Amino acid sequence: MTQTLLVTITGPDRPGVTTALLAALAPSGFPVLDIEQVVIRGRLVLGLLLSTDGATSEARDAATRAVQSAAAELGVECDVAPGTAEVGARHAERLLVTVMGQPLCPAGLTAVAGAIAERGGNIDRIVRVAAYPVTALELEVSGADQDDLRQALATVASESGVDLSVQQPSLTRRGSRLVVMDVDSTLIQDEVIELIAAHADCQDAVADVTTRAMAGEIDFAESLRERVALLEGVPVEALDEVRKRVRLTPGARTLCRTLHQLGFRIALVSGGFHEVVDPIADELGVVNVRANRLEVVDGVLTGRTVGPVIDRAAKATALEEFADAYQIPLNRTVAIGDGANDLDMLARAGLGIAFNAKPVVRDQADTAVNVPYLDSVLFLLGIPREEIEAAEPCPVAADD
Repeated sequence: MTQTLLVTITGPDRPGVTTALLAALAPSGFPVLDIEQVVIRGRLVLGLLLSTDGATSEARDAATRAVQSAAAELGVECDVAPGTAEVGARHAERLLVTVMGQPLCPAGLTAVAGAIAERGGNIDRIVRVAAYPVTALELEVSGADQDDLRQALATVASESGVDLSVQQPSLTRRGSRLVVMDVDSTLIQDEVIELIAAHADCQDAVADVTTRAMAGEIDFAESLRERVALLEGVPVEALDEVRKRVRLTPGARTLCRTLHQLGFRIALVSGGFHEVVDPIADELGVVNVRANRLEVVDGVLTGRTVGPVIDRAAKATALEEFADAYQIPLNRTVAIGDGANDLDMLARAGLGIAFNAKPVVRDQADTAVNVPYLDSVLFLLGIPREEIEAAEPCPVAADD
């Protein structure tokens, strides 16, 4: 154990405060073990941990008087506490817990902190990564088991209404990654087949089958055949109207722009149809697309698809093939989806995110995002809102 001095400063912030305090401690020559500083609404909180191993009590007292005198001149409060610390202990077996809410209330944070403490975890650091469109915090936690904590926080999330993610702070969060997204009810707000069904006056029948398929009650491939059969006779021109009605999920453009700027690879893997998905991909600059294709004869839909069916297994295979093509390890892949046919893809990815998903998907995914903003995924990747905006030519709208 190392003998230490913990210096804690609180008070009004202004330029030069930190410099003056550190200058007061400089003559002591005590090594800096750790330092944290945050300013909230003009109020400074500074924590400084110094090693005093081998120092005399006179040297420690002199350093204490020096920093306290400097603090008094600056009009800030100063507390100096001697003690011991295990050097480097804070970084052992760390986990990163991301907490998001709209709003994020004290009750939710209380439940999160309580669950961490109950499992022997300690919150070493809290950093805000976003203030809007959601409030997102990143907690650095030590001393807790990842699987145990993830299971406990999943219960907290369902009961308190906050979104939670538990990850290891490894290098996989940095550098190039592959992000694979579902389209219907994920990248876009709509179910494309239901928009097409409006032209065949069979919306209710199609919607019923879709609901059962996304909840995992029936096989996706069979549900696709049932629903597409109902579209027989729809003029191919109806697809032009469907494309115009498609609504991107809020934050979709911001997410794709930011991922492109970071050098990430993006792919869309959809149980929907190339005829509608391809124009969306072009608009967002996405070149990797897997989807089903509608058969057209004499200008009308036949009620069948052509080519392989993109179902649950095919989505997972697509993720693996895209990762292999870009030579990106699976632990550096991210999958985002909402339905039961996304489960294999979410399980295969390094990070599987259930986005406004059905209960069966939320229960099995690594993490769930229930706010309506797709760019909130960026916060789970450790990308703060300030950096997202700094990369933009103009402020990013929350509902873009």
